Order: sequence, then structure tokens, then C-alpha cells
Amino acid sequence: MSLPDWVNSFAAQAAQAPGAGLPWLSAMRQRALDRFAQEGWPTTRIEAWHHTSLALLEQQRFAPQKSASAAERVAAVRQNEDGYFLVFVDGHYDASLSHLSQLPAGVRLSSLSACLQQEADWLEQAYGDESRGASTAALNLALAQDGAALHVAAGQHLEQPVHLVFVRTQGGSASFTRNLISLESGASATVVEHYLGQDGTDASLSSVVTRLNVSPDANLTHMKLQQEAPQDFHLAAIDVQQGRGSVFNSHSLSFGARIARNDIATVFNGERCETLFNGLYYVDGRRHVDHNTIIDHAQPNCQSREFYRGILADTARGVFSGRILVGKGADGTDSVQRSDSLLLSKMARADSRPELEIYADDVKCAHGATVGQLDADSLFYLRSRGMTMEDARNMLIYAFAAQSLERIASESLRSRATVGINALLPGGLALGELA
Repeated sequence: MSLPDWVNSFAAQAAQAPGAGLPWLSAMRQRALDRFAQEGWPTTRIEAWHHTSLALLEQQRFAPQKSASAAERVAAVRQNEDGYFLVFVDGHYDASLSHLSQLPAGVRLSSLSACLQQEADWLEQAYGDESRGASTAALNLALAQDGAALHVAAGQHLEQPVHLVFVRTQGGSASFTRNLISLESGASATVVEHYLGQDGTDASLSSVVTRLNVSPDANLTHMKLQQEAPQDFHLAAIDVQQGRGSVFNSHSLSFGARIARNDIATVFNGERCETLFNGLYYVDGRRHVDHNTIIDHAQPNCQSREFYRGILADTARGVFSGRILVGKGADGTDSVQRSDSLLLSKMARADSRPELEIYADDVKCAHGATVGQLDADSLFYLRSRGMTMEDARNMLIYAFAAQSLERIASESLRSRATVGINALLPGGLALGELA
């Protein structure tokens, strides 16, 4: 197929972007663009995309836009938050809004564009390749111009969280972001990705690939908070490689976008790996959110826990496809997967497809899925205690979401997620009631 004109214009920009002089990157970008030209956008004929059509996205035409000021919105995000901040406005790093001072020894943190110019020694292996994932990931590789680059040396513990804030100020634009995060043996860190859209503008596209390398005995907590505008498109992939004895905790919170697709996959490359996939989404209107996850137990004696909860109102639709793969010889695997959906209207829809694929004998695996509505008896009880119908509904909705929020160990991160849920509740609840 021929490439859309707007893709060609972004490809021309990428060819002049930082890193264009690196032969390995130029060749990789071209191979990725060739793959997308051959395959095009994923269609519902592909099993992994059966419930999510990108036909609406295919109709869009995007162009580079001049950014407006994002200072006030970034200040609101940074309020009462400690840590290091990398801020990207309409896909480009903004040093004036970022805060990177007093990084400890052994920690390298910068924009990807700067890293490609200054210290590309570890990036070639971390960058990925065009053959992995969907064609949307290949398009990201071909067109990505910026993102975050974090490298934590062996044995280093980054006490403060790293916040990656992506702000949209203009409609009709597209950004292609690539985040590369690598923790060496015994290191630890917490990384937060926060995506903010701009209401009342033309549709925009956020394409994001985050690649995480968690070396032996390293510990990484990763939180993603997606709050883009109701007309926007968000296509994201998180690709994790875990070494022996590593711990990876993922918290994926999706509250925005017209269509949001989140692919999350981890591979256990050594024994005694642990992972938590904790997901929560709340969508209303005509929004559509799709989570597709893979946990690959390629080695024995590893543990995984996966819990996804969805809240759907109006005519919104939520999709969860989770695959647990237990490879041959991966004895001692301990895996639990669960998906629960709460429908707030008769027109809302939830699709859940949990999968277990097991090629070993000595394993302990369980999975399950539920779809339900607010409990009438609980509503009656709360009304009898003097609550309005709206407050009673909000209390039960929050109680459903709280089971996901409670898995977030950091109080500040949990508080940020709580504020996001509260903003979606009709009329809201006093935050004191949500404690």
C-alpha cells in the first residue's frame, strides 16, 4: 500500500531528527517504514485487534503544529509532587518546564533526542526493532523523534520518582514518542508516564512505545496515567524484558481518548521473576479502550499477578485480552489473572478474553472474568442512610475502582490516580470520602 501523505511528511522530519546520522538507526527507521507501508493499519481481521477498529483513525490527516504554552497545566501536575520531571509538549522536549537537577551518580536521564546526540552507546540494543509488535509499533519506530531515556547503573536506587509528562496543546497533530528505560543489576526506580490532551480541538494522535529492561535483581515500578481528550487517539505499547530475580510492577490507568489501545508484554528471561499487571479504566461517551497483555513465563519458578478493572458508561466499550504463556520446562510457575467490568448503562459493552497457554506440568495457574452492574441492594442501603442517588452511585463506583487503586504502593501516586477517578464521577465526591 502507499503511505498517507501525512505519514510521508512526518517521515521526512524524522530523517532530519537527532540520530539521523547513526547508520543503525537510519536503517532501522527505513525498515520499519517499509513494514508499515506493506501492512498498513491493523484491521479487525487480525485476532489481537478483533474488537478494535482503527477505521476512524485511518480517516484522519495530521500535520505538525506550533505548540502553545503548557506552563499552567504542567504546574498543576507538579503540584505537591516530588521527583524528576521530563516534560514534552506536543511530542517535543521542553527544558524550561522540566526538572532534572541533583540526579544521583550512576543515573542518566535526558530526552531521547539529546541522548542520541550525546551518548548513544547503550541505545542501539535498547531501541528495539521493527519486527516486534503490531504495525503501529513499526510506524512509531519509523517516525519517533523524541521521548525519554533513563539508564540506572547497577546497584543504584533512585529514591525519587521520574515523571514523564506529555502535554497536548494543539489539535490535528500527531506525536511519535519512544521511551527507553534500562535498569542494570540490582537497581531500582519508579517511573510515571502522564498523558494530557486538549479539549475542544481537532483529533490528535499519540503513538507511544516504552521499552523497559529490568536486569537481574532489579526492581521497577511503572505507572501510566492516560487522560487525553475525548476526540484523540492513543496507541501505546510497553515492552518489558525481565532478568533473573527481577520485580516489575505495572499500573495502567486509562481515563481518556476516543480510541485507546494499550499493548503490554513482559518476558521472564530468568528464574524467580515477579510481575504485577494492575489496570484500571473508566470510559464514557463513545470512548473505546482496549488492553492487550502478554506475560511470558519462559523460565521456571516465576510469579505473575494480573488484575484489570473497567468502568463503562453511556455507549463506551472496553476490551481486555490477556494471555498467560507458560513455556516448556517453566515448572513452578504461579500465575493469577482476573478481569472485572462494571457497566453503568444498558448500552455500555465489555469484552473480556483471558487466555492460559500452558506447556509445563508443575504449575499453579488461575484466571477469571466478570461483567456486572451496580448492586441494587447496596444502592438501596446507601439511599436509606440519607445519600442522594448520585452520591450512592458514585460511592459504589469508587469502591469498585478502589480495589485497583489500593495496589499502588506509593501514596502520592495513589492520590494522583484517585483525583483522576474523582474527575470522572458525575458531580464528584469530596476527596475526604475517598480516603
